[in-house]
Amino acid sequence: MNNEDAVNQVLADYYKAFSTLTVQSILRYFHQPALLIGPSGVIALPTAEAIVPIFGPVMESLRQREYRRSEFSLQQLRVLSSTSALAMGMAVRYKTDGQEMERVGLTYLLHKGDSGWKFAVMALHDTDKVAPSN
Repeated sequence: MNNEDAVNQVLADYYKAFSTLTVQSILRYFHQPALLIGPSGVIALPTAEAIVPIFGPVMESLRQREYRRSEFSLQQLRVLSSTSALAMGMAVRYKTDGQEMERVGLTYLLHKGDSGWKFAVMALHDTDKVAPSN
């Protein structure tokens, strides 16, 4: 499997794990340390344990809003080197009735180490920033 295919597989596997709304199932997808950049600023995730209080409440909120699953709509993927890749797209979240709940713009910077590709930086952003510029 080439690096592009491997990154695509990690993204697909992560979204399948995230859709379970079990925070423990996503921990292995994060490089240690990692950074989360979002509306509240930059959050350092130095350990797997640091991910739990950040993603746990997000998952609980989704559960209360009748969330069913997420898919990642990949808009751009660039393998920058043998150990780094940039993936930009949108998380599309669906409710239990199949209706679209929301879209969230996301850009991932992944690092490839001994245990494969993992998220080193996850940046949430507006969905209108996702399309590649011409």
